[in-house]
Amino acid sequence: RLLSSRALLPPPPRSDRHPSSSATLTMSGYDEGQVFWSDQQLSDKTQNVQGLVQAFKKFIREFPAGLEFPYRDQLRKNTAMHEHRLEVNLDDLNSFDQESYTQVHDRPAEMLPHFEAAAKEVYAGMVVGKRDDDAPIPDIQVILTTTSEPTGMRDLAAKHYSKLVHVQGIVIQAGKPTVKATAIMLQCKSCKITKEVYVKPGLEGCVFPRVCDNRSADGSRNDCGLDPYNIIAEKSTYVDIQKLKIQELPEQVPTGEMPRHIVVTLDRHLVGRIMPGAVISASGIYTIQAGAGKPGKLGANSGAVRQPYLRVVGISEATGVGGRMTDTDFTAEEEGKFNQMASDPDFFAKMQRSIAPSIFGHDDIKKALCCQLMGGSRKQLPDGARLRGDINILMLGDPSTAKSQLLKFIEKAAPISVYTSGKGSSAAGLTATVVKDPNTGEFFLEGGAMVLADGGVVCIDEFDKMRPEDRVAIHEAMEQQTISIAKAGITTVLNTRTSVLAAANPTFGRYDDMKSAVDNIDFQTTILSRFDMIFIIRDTREEERDKRIARHVMGLHAAGANSPMVEGEIDLETLRRYVCYARHKCKPRLSAAGAKRLQDEYIRIRQRLAQAGGPNGDAAPAIPITVRQLEAIIRISESLAKITLSPIATERHVEEAVQLFKESTEDAASRGLMQDGMTSGQMLKDVQRSEEMIRGKLGIGMWVPERSLVADLASKGVSETAARRAMSIMLQRQELELRSQGKYVCRKR
Repeated sequence: RLLSSRALLPPPPRSDRHPSSSATLTMSGYDEGQVFWSDQQLSDKTQNVQGLVQAFKKFIREFPAGLEFPYRDQLRKNTAMHEHRLEVNLDDLNSFDQESYTQVHDRPAEMLPHFEAAAKEVYAGMVVGKRDDDAPIPDIQVILTTTSEPTGMRDLAAKHYSKLVHVQGIVIQAGKPTVKATAIMLQCKSCKITKEVYVKPGLEGCVFPRVCDNRSADGSRNDCGLDPYNIIAEKSTYVDIQKLKIQELPEQVPTGEMPRHIVVTLDRHLVGRIMPGAVISASGIYTIQAGAGKPGKLGANSGAVRQPYLRVVGISEATGVGGRMTDTDFTAEEEGKFNQMASDPDFFAKMQRSIAPSIFGHDDIKKALCCQLMGGSRKQLPDGARLRGDINILMLGDPSTAKSQLLKFIEKAAPISVYTSGKGSSAAGLTATVVKDPNTGEFFLEGGAMVLADGGVVCIDEFDKMRPEDRVAIHEAMEQQTISIAKAGITTVLNTRTSVLAAANPTFGRYDDMKSAVDNIDFQTTILSRFDMIFIIRDTREEERDKRIARHVMGLHAAGANSPMVEGEIDLETLRRYVCYARHKCKPRLSAAGAKRLQDEYIRIRQRLAQAGGPNGDAAPAIPITVRQLEAIIRISESLAKITLSPIATERHVEEAVQLFKESTEDAASRGLMQDGMTSGQMLKDVQRSEEMIRGKLGIGMWVPERSLVADLASKGVSETAARRAMSIMLQRQELELRSQGKYVCRKR
């Protein structure tokens, strides 16, 4: 009725109109009531954004899992615990809305803010009436996960830029968590106007305006000078951020190639969840880091060179990789096959013959290596203390006895393994080190070989060539299975739940029968007691044995790769999978009968060595038999039970473990004790007299040939046995030091 009445009014006089005014002509329809609606002409981009937000909200609210809505429930549960995050599986998004999944995969940097805005709106709808109206709604972080096949680090290329990629690797560096501004509040020094500048996520920065944006009443820009803005830190917005460096898994590195690595950034709820040595599965946006080019390096185009990194939007510890397995990583067919293998009464012998089948003999060592691959059971005590289940083995022997070949085979057979040489390994390289970033000056924690092999085996060749201070550094890693770091403001504890397989040569290069075990083994008691089994490997000269070894070696060379002796009864891949299955599934415990038998055997072993050392215990063994060795036999018993997937280590397993211990550590400890003849009072007096004569002959810092020193003492009426025994005791006290592979003796103090 209003429109119709207005239409009946007479038109205004022509003199009141201004035909020259286009604005008046354009707006005349509004005045005359002739316009009933108008098109606001929203851009297609705005409409698309609104549509995407609605699609994401629908997914969070309505994705079903049976009779439940998991993402809606997860959001409610997490926010109730003040954890404002939502973990989304991309496979669920793909099955619910393929178009939204494609957008997130191809344009993650643009889509993720919309996804988080949708989650924030859903949360705001949940808390209507449950919180103050003026209370701000917190931001929700959307964490993306996927079960798709990971992309290899060597396959990342320019085509993946700004795309969502999924990678796996081992963390070798972890930086300290820091904060980064997401929105910076600026204030002009002159006119005091404020301005908010948003910062791009990841390692990107922002550009501050050089001039003030404030305008006066007439529309002209105020002259506040150049760079007038100050940062108001308390009104800016910050998030946590952390940098990691991840490296290719060892099994993915081609032979002869250097492992690749990539820098990744974590933010908000992802910060502080990962430590060095962890194998991770990360989903992120493949991005390039903007950085200034260096003049003179690549010419005028140096600014075009960018360093790629991964801005992580989802991270978790990987399973199914190496030895890190879960129940879902084994099929029902595999489990049936493994149980059938374990039920074979001759399975342990088959497994032993499958360890390094190209190497002749060493049956006891191969049994020990089977036990090491399986390991015992880790135990957590009520007071928080942990008892290790990993077995450490030392092979000490002559050159050309296949020690290094056994190490190489275990490196291939173990699900997780690191091979290193003692000569080229330092304490920091084996344990952990703190390195300084040359660009930012920030300190990073970098894990060494034992941290990277967490849950596996570290093979250390040429163990005797390591410096003593480097060997001391792995004491804590071998027994407590942790590494404590307190350097450059970084104080933390890293896990090193790993077995150590070490190979070394005797003091004089070859094992000398004329010298005692103390003289031949140039290791401190502290490191020897941490080895569960110690094997002394001799290159004995027996005609029949030499014939069989020669026949075996000639057969290998004649047949080459087609030789049946190269492949064991259990192929390498099946052996590796079986070891993973047994370590994950079976956690055996010692039976009561087995514990009683083990207690009696331990007491007998201690008594035998005490009797061999003489009535006063003068001749202490080179390798001590302590409570650690009792725990070693328990671990060996549990590993033997684990080989057959038995939940109980019975008396039979204990007997076999004791026999294996006797043939290794006890045999090495008792070598040379009786032959020294140091059981009489006269021998003790001769040794003491020899020590006084050595001190009188050698001043501090002097050194003489070892043979001439023994000959000089013998010419004065001292037996060679007493002279060598005195030198051995003084070496243990570190009064003397051997140089040039034992050819010269030097007095230190």
